[in-house]
Parts: sequence; structure tokens; C-alpha cells
Amino acid sequence: MTAAPADAARARATPAPPPAEGRLLREAIRRGRGPAALVLAATALGAAAAVTLPLALGRAVDLLIARADAGSWVLLCTALIATEVATDALVARTGGRTGAATTAWLRRRALAGFLAAPPAATTGTGLPTRLTANALDAGTAPVAAATAAAAGLAPLGGLAGLFLVDPWAGAAFVCGVPLLLLILRALLRDGRAALTTYQEEQGRMARLLTGALSGAATIAAAGTVRAEERRVLAPLAGMRAAGERTWRVQGRAAGLSGALMPLLVAAVLAVGGVRLVAGHLTPGDLLALSRYAVLAAGAGALAGALNGWVRAKAGTARVETVTALPPTPHGTRDLPPHGDGTLALHGVHVTRDGVPLLDSVTLTLPGGTTTALVGPSGSGKSLLAAVAGRLTDPDQGTVLLDGTDLRTLSADTLRHAVAYAFERPALFGATIADAVACGPLPEPDLRRALRRAAADTFTDRLPHGPRTPLPEAPLSGGELQRLGLARAFTRPTRLLILDDATSSLDTVTAHLVARALTDTPGTRLTITHRLTTAAQSDQVVWLDGGRIRGTGPHSVLWRDPAYRAVFGAGAGGDAGAGADTVTDTGARRRSDVRTDVTGDVRTELPTDMRTDIHTGIRTDPRVDTGTGAVE
Repeated sequence: MTAAPADAARARATPAPPPAEGRLLREAIRRGRGPAALVLAATALGAAAAVTLPLALGRAVDLLIARADAGSWVLLCTALIATEVATDALVARTGGRTGAATTAWLRRRALAGFLAAPPAATTGTGLPTRLTANALDAGTAPVAAATAAAAGLAPLGGLAGLFLVDPWAGAAFVCGVPLLLLILRALLRDGRAALTTYQEEQGRMARLLTGALSGAATIAAAGTVRAEERRVLAPLAGMRAAGERTWRVQGRAAGLSGALMPLLVAAVLAVGGVRLVAGHLTPGDLLALSRYAVLAAGAGALAGALNGWVRAKAGTARVETVTALPPTPHGTRDLPPHGDGTLALHGVHVTRDGVPLLDSVTLTLPGGTTTALVGPSGSGKSLLAAVAGRLTDPDQGTVLLDGTDLRTLSADTLRHAVAYAFERPALFGATIADAVACGPLPEPDLRRALRRAAADTFTDRLPHGPRTPLPEAPLSGGELQRLGLARAFTRPTRLLILDDATSSLDTVTAHLVARALTDTPGTRLTITHRLTTAAQSDQVVWLDGGRIRGTGPHSVLWRDPAYRAVFGAGAGGDAGAGADTVTDTGARRRSDVRTDVTGDVRTELPTDMRTDIHTGIRTDPRVDTGTGAVE
């Protein structure tokens, strides 16, 4: 059964172009438009109260001087002041709640985009920094936009009030407005550039620190702590330069506006005093002028509001680099109901940065069999395993599971049909059971999976068994691998891929796991450096330089000295009973593993493969048998 042409065409369709820059910012503002509108309305109401208050105060003062009844005006002043306080409290509360909700939404979006993208596209994204500091800044976007939009209402109202009370006082203030606008323009232009640079350097240092922490034991053992400190802290110079530039821009804007505003207020009061002496203004008018001058001088507060908006935009742009990652496209098809897990790769080619890592790989793994994938480091084994289960897509070629192109399968079908176990599995969840189950799992199934992976021998000794919290369960490398294997054993799959997932197991445990694998339904593909694992497999695929150099039973491939060299064996090695192996304790012993695999193994090799009539080994003539180089 093969994939339908229409399905294959849809699966190979060119991915949609990335969203336009700024789309995430617009989505964030749209999601928070309700609270943002409330903030805008509350700010406008507070500004209206602030603009009305000087007139009311001036009228009350004039009446009190004239010994007239000013009770109603005093009450009005009290109500206006209470309105200002209430609106400020409402803005603070709404802004905090909206920022938290928007930040959580952005983090979920970024994490979903990261997990949906092919692994090759997520390299170097600096996810931790984007999910923490950058998302926190971006979460303020709805309120920052409303605050920036409303920040000019009170200053404009104050300026209008100046002209309303006395046009000459208003004109004195206006003389300094062009200089204020230049200050704000410089803040917007230079502040964003400096802040973006700072965030980029911050993300770079976070990536370096994450890598160093994951290899802390290696660093300590190698005695390179000081060198790693210098490497991790290298971005500090760039952060310092960008931070100093940011503070210089903000400090210059704050200093200039801070010096300009008092001068403008003094000019207004001087003009007002002259007008008062000339009899054109009352004492209450002069009080109103002083209050309006302070409000108009609040245009300097625009710098703070605009700076918050700049930070929100820069943070959103950083988060958007993750949310805009192109997702892995999936189809809608299901697998045939009674397939045996046959996996076929046809003409698979993968290139990274212009370098071919897999070259014309054609291979069949018959259903229900175990295939060992061997080869020197860097030969492309892990990449081939990733292609086999569609953790990444080939640039050319197809991968079929039970005759169905993996690219046409739905995401749920694919992930339920293929299971992985890795050399360094990551555990997620509160307890060991959560990490193994990865979702709802009956207790008997959990116990069975742990037993098959030989993990129950140490989990049962923990204080709370499999329900022990992960932080309270220190694990060795072998125990971690056994939990990863147990996770792969939790459900039946058609294809089980082990990416060097038994490398840290001792000999006895590896034998127990191998026996459990034999009883596992479906097809097994295991990357291995163990001689015994290759010997016990139904077929061995020998990968070298991204090409298949040979395919067949281990006992046949063993006749080639270059194949024996993969396992560190000499020219006189013996693949049969009695081959020397080294145990995990370092003792050399004679293996009693029988390697003369019998029975025909179905394989599909490229047409340019040849058979050596003396050894019976199928090899690629383009691979030099002495060096492994591709001609």
C-alpha cells in the first residue's frame, strides 16, 4: 500500500511564508484589548479630573479670599482628587493582571511553536531567555500601548488650561515644546536599538550558561572551570556596552526633560506674576496657572511611558522569532490497520549548511525484525534515526512505514506509531512515574514497562517507589537510560528506535533489555556500539560517511576488516562464539553469544551496490573500503 499522490503532494507542499514582523505584537494587543481599553478609559478619566482640578482650586481660593461660600467648590476638589487616586489604583491593578495573563499566553505560544518546529530549525533560538525576560517585557504590551496613548492627555490638557487662563502664560510654555519633542524622538530612536542589542547579548550568555551547566561534570573533571567562566561571561562586554548606551539615552532624556520642565514652569509663573500685578489675573488664576504648568510639564513623563512601549516591542520581537518558526507539516492519514511495521527509506538525502550528511540512503527494515545501525562517530547514525521516525525530514527521498509516507500521517498517528529512547533522555514531570508515563497510564502498565527496562530493580528501592519526586531520586547514567527505555515500552508501537539508548547499561542489564526487545512487537532499529547487540540483531546496517557501506547479518559483515574496526577489533577477529568482549567492569572475557544469524533477511539496496564474491558482503563501490571515504 503506497501513499496517495494527492496526500504526498500536500505533504511536500512549500511551507507557508513566515508571518509578517510585528504580527505577534498585534495579536498580544488584540488579546488584551479589553483591559487595555479599561486602562485607557481610567487614564483618560484621571487626566480629565487632573485638568479640571486647577480650575476648581482657583475658583475656591478666589471665593475664600472674598469671604464667599466656597463649600461646593471644595467638595468638587475633594471628588476630583478621589477620582485621580481611584483611577491610578485601577490602572495599577488592571495592568498587573493583564501583564501576567499576556505573559503566560506568550510563553505558551513560544513553547508550542518551539515544540512544533523541526529540531533543526530550533537550534540557537535561546528559548530560556525568550520565555523569561523577553516574554515578561512583551507581556506589558497591551497596557504599555494604552498607557503610551493616554500619557499625553494630561500634558495636553494642562497646556490647554494655560491658554484658557492666560494666553501669554501659555505662549511662554510653548517656547520650550520643540526641544521637548526632540528629546522624546531621540529616546524612541536610540533607546530601542540599544535595548535590542542588550537583549540579544543576554540571550547569547543564557545559551552559553545552559550548555556549561549541562556539562558541569565534564568541566570539573577537565579542570577548565576558569576557561568556561571566561567563555560564558564573554557576552558581558557587549551587554555592558548596550546597557550603558541604554542608560545614557534614558538618562540624557530624563536629565534634559528634568531641567527643561522646571524652567518652563518658572517662565509661566513669572509671566503669571506680572499679569497678576497688572490686575489681569486673580490669585486663584495664578494658582490654576501653577497647577496647569505642572501638568503641562508632565510631558516629560511621556519618556517613561514611551520607554515602556519600546521595551514591550523589543521583547515581543524576540519572542516572535520562536512563535514564527515554521511548524512541521502533518497530513491526515492513518496507518493500515494490520501493518507489521515495515520501514522503507528510498533515496534519502539530508544536507546541513551545504554538507551532505546522508547521501542516497535506501534501506528496508522488515516488519518485526531488529536492525542494528553501526558506524564510526559522525557517520550519520543519529540523523538516520531521526529521519526514520520523522523527527526531521529528508531534503530528498521518502520514508514509508507500512507503505505510507510519514509526511502524510497525522501527528497523533505518527507519535503513537513510533517510539524513541535516547542516550541522554530528559525526564519531565513531578515524579518518576510521571516522567515514564507521559500521560495517563494504568499502574499495571507502568510496572510492566519498568520491569521490561530492568528499572524496577532501583525504583522499588526509592522512598516512594515510582512515585518518588524526581528531585529526590538521584540517578546514574544507566538508571536514567533505563527510565528512558521504560518510557518507550509504555505503549505498543510499530517502530521502536533506540538511539544509543543502552550505552550506559552494564552487561547483565543490557542482556535483560535485549531480551525484552526481542519480545517487543513491531520493528526495532537500534544504534549501537556493542558487539553483542549487533550480533544478536536480525540484520546490521553499516553506515559510513553518510552512506550505507554494507547491509547483512553481523556474521557476514564481520569478514570485512573495516567492519571489525568499527568495534575496535583486529584483523583476526572472530564474529562467532568465542569473540573477545570487554565487560563494563573492564575485565576481558569470552563471549558466548552466537552470531551466525540464520534465515534470509529481506533488504533493499541501491542498484549500484555490489557483492564481493569472496565474502558475500553487499557494499557501496563509491566508499573506499580502506578509509571509508566516499568517492
